[in-house]
Amino acid sequence: MDSAFESLDAAGFLQIWQHFDADDNGYIEENQLDTFFQSMLGKSGMKREEITEDKIRRLRQRFMSSHDSTADGRLQIQELATMMLPEEENFLLLFRREKPLDNSVEFMRIWRNYDTDSSGYISANELKGFLQDLFVQHRKSVTPDKLEEYAVAMMKMFDKNKDGRLDLNDLARILALKENFLLKFKMDACSQEDRKRDFEKIFAHYDVSKTGELEGPEVDGFVKDMMELVKPSIIGTDLDKFRSALMRHCDINGDGKIQKNELALCLGLKHS
Repeated sequence: MDSAFESLDAAGFLQIWQHFDADDNGYIEENQLDTFFQSMLGKSGMKREEITEDKIRRLRQRFMSSHDSTADGRLQIQELATMMLPEEENFLLLFRREKPLDNSVEFMRIWRNYDTDSSGYISANELKGFLQDLFVQHRKSVTPDKLEEYAVAMMKMFDKNKDGRLDLNDLARILALKENFLLKFKMDACSQEDRKRDFEKIFAHYDVSKTGELEGPEVDGFVKDMMELVKPSIIGTDLDKFRSALMRHCDINGDGKIQKNELALCLGLKHS
């Protein structure tokens, strides 16, 4: 960590980072580095007159000598955070970049685990449980005071509508959930043949357990992605209503799961 940034914390870093990485892809362009350093130095408490071109140039040289940009001149969030943040703040920032989720099923498994009161939101207290488990998972310890501080910082950063709780979209930002899988397909697909082929791919994606039926978070993940095709911003209570309606319509044998042939019938396909 560079001493110039010693008073910078994860929340401050993220605030500036998100301004530069507006599309949230985890990198900025090399030609943005000087302006980025300038903003970070200001955020860490340095007076404007102290942020000289020479200081910026030296920071750039130090950074570029120890971190290679990729061939296309992109600078990763991990590299910059390592230079600017102490280890514990750095961990808090980087866990979400370590393994972006590529399936809404796993995302919904996490959501159900931490929305402990099934309110459709994650409260500040539930967020603390989520962070505590992340530290345990990475074999790191954290004091109750630090955990409180981190939870407050993350709530400030990711609670977009400022209501003191996280909704599905907020958690998706934290966990860097990849693009909705269903966007790969044309829902009004052409021939019956094309629709059947697409259906096979879609069912296989959500049938994570490979049992030939969707249950629990697998249904949730499918419902979430379906809803987002028509309503980009959804909340947990909406999802639960839509899920109940889908189960009523599709769970023909009433076993609490959706078999492959049941979903095919629901979607107007003849399943062999």
